[in-house]
Amino acid sequence: MEDLKLAVLAFLNEKETIESSLELATKFETSHNDIVGALKSLDSIQYAILTQLETKKYILTPDGEDYIKNGSPEFRLFNIVPAEGVSLKDMPKDQVVDLGRNYGKAKGWFSIEQGKLKKAKEAVTDEDVDLLKDILAFKELPTETIKYLEKRRTIKLQATKYYSVAKGPKFSLTLPKLATDLTHEMLMKGTWQQEEFKAYNFNALGKEISVGGLHPLMKVRTQFCSVLLEMGFEEMPTNQYVESAFWNFDTLFQPQSHPARDAHDTFFIKDPANSKQIEDKAYWDKVRDVHEKGGYGSIGWRYPWQDDEAKKNILRTHTTAVSAKMLYKLAQEKEFKPRKYFSIDRVFRNETLDATHLAEFHQVEGLIADRGIGFSHLKTVISVFFKKIGLEKIKFKPTYNPYTEPSAEIFAFHPILNKWVEIGNSGVFRPEMLGPLGLPEDVNVIAWGLSLERPTMINYNIGNIRDLFGHSVNLKDIRANQICCFQN
Repeated sequence: MEDLKLAVLAFLNEKETIESSLELATKFETSHNDIVGALKSLDSIQYAILTQLETKKYILTPDGEDYIKNGSPEFRLFNIVPAEGVSLKDMPKDQVVDLGRNYGKAKGWFSIEQGKLKKAKEAVTDEDVDLLKDILAFKELPTETIKYLEKRRTIKLQATKYYSVAKGPKFSLTLPKLATDLTHEMLMKGTWQQEEFKAYNFNALGKEISVGGLHPLMKVRTQFCSVLLEMGFEEMPTNQYVESAFWNFDTLFQPQSHPARDAHDTFFIKDPANSKQIEDKAYWDKVRDVHEKGGYGSIGWRYPWQDDEAKKNILRTHTTAVSAKMLYKLAQEKEFKPRKYFSIDRVFRNETLDATHLAEFHQVEGLIADRGIGFSHLKTVISVFFKKIGLEKIKFKPTYNPYTEPSAEIFAFHPILNKWVEIGNSGVFRPEMLGPLGLPEDVNVIAWGLSLERPTMINYNIGNIRDLFGHSVNLKDIRANQICCFQN
C-alpha cells in the first residue's frame, strides 16, 4: 500500500489533477478498490483532495451475454423450425422455446396454423444481438430501444462511483511517519509532544456489531400481547411459578383424585413440600364443602376432601391458577364491574417429550367476567383473537373439563404435519367454581387457554416443537422458513 501511495503522489505531481480514479486503476494495473483505499489515506493527511463522482452506463445481464454468444431465443428457434412447421404439442417446454415463440411471433417471424408453428419469413436478422453489441460499444440508443432491452432483461443500468483527485494543502512526495496510538512510554518521556498523530476517521463505520435479538417465541408473545390489549384485556401478574394445589386444582373444582394431580402429570416440590392455608378460612371451607357436599345446583364429588392434599406445593400446571386468584380479588370488590384478563407465561407438566409436547411451555390465557355472556360469546372472541394472529383455519371439538361446562378443545390446521393440531382448551366456568368465590349469581366467566408454542409452529412452518424451544434453536432457519406473519 505504501508503494501504491508513493506512485499516486508521483503521478499527481506530474498531472496536478487526476480526472478519474478509474484512470489510476488502469495505469497501475490494480483494482479500483485498492486505488480508493490509497486515495482516502492520502486525503486523511491532506496530501490529496477527493471529489466523489458517479457515472452510469448500461451493461449486459447474463441473459444478454448469452444472446450475443448463442443468439436470441427467437433466432435460435427460427433456425431449428422446419419448413413444414412443427406441432405445438411436440415442442419442448423450456424457457428458450417459450420466449422464442412469443417474441418471434410478435416480430412476425412465426405464424400458428392448425396447431402448428410455421415460419412466416424465409430469413431473418438477429436485430436484438446487434443492439446488444451497440450497448457494448457504448453507442447511444433511442429511449424506446433501451426500454425494450430492459424489458427483455438483457441489459441493466450500472452506477459506478469514482473520485477526481487534486493536490492537498500538505502535498508532498514523501509519506510522513504518523503515530497511531498514544502510548504509556510517550506520556512518561514527554515525547508525545513531538509526535505527529494520524487523524481519527470519525465517519468510518467500523466493524458491524451484532446485538441481541428477541427469541421467536418472545416475538410472538409480544404480538399476542398487542392483540389482547387491543381487544381490551388487561394483563394478570404471573411471576409466581410455584403454586399450592389449592389454587391450581381445588379452587377450580378439580377433585383430589383427578389423574392430573398425579406425579405422572404434575411436578411436586420437595422442599418446602407444603404451603400454609390461605388466610380466608371461610373461602377455604366453601371450597371444601362444594367438593364434599356440592352446592349451587351440584351434588359435588362426594369424597372426604383433605387439607394436606390442598396444601401441597407444585410447579403450576396452568395459569388458570392465576385466573382463580384474580376472580377471587374481583369478588371482594364492593361493586362488580365486568373485567377482561389475560396472561402469557410458563407452565410445567410432567409430559413425555415429542414433536408437539414439552414439559415446560408457555400458556396464553384469556377470560371475561360479565353478565349475560355464554359459550356463543366465547366462540366469537376466540375466533376474533385467532384471526388477528393469522390463524383462520380453526375448529372446536366438545370435551370435558372439571371446571368448565360447556367445554371445547380448539384445533388449528398445521400445513407441514398436514393435520389438525390441538392448540387450546376453552369453556364457561362452572357455578361450583364461581359460587365459593362470592361472585354475583348472574355473572358468568368465559375462558380459554392455549400454548404459545403450537401457534408459533403453525405460523413458522415448524414440524417439531423441540426445534423451536431451547438453547439449540436455529434462529436463522426459523427466519428463513417463516411463511407468514402474525398480524395485529
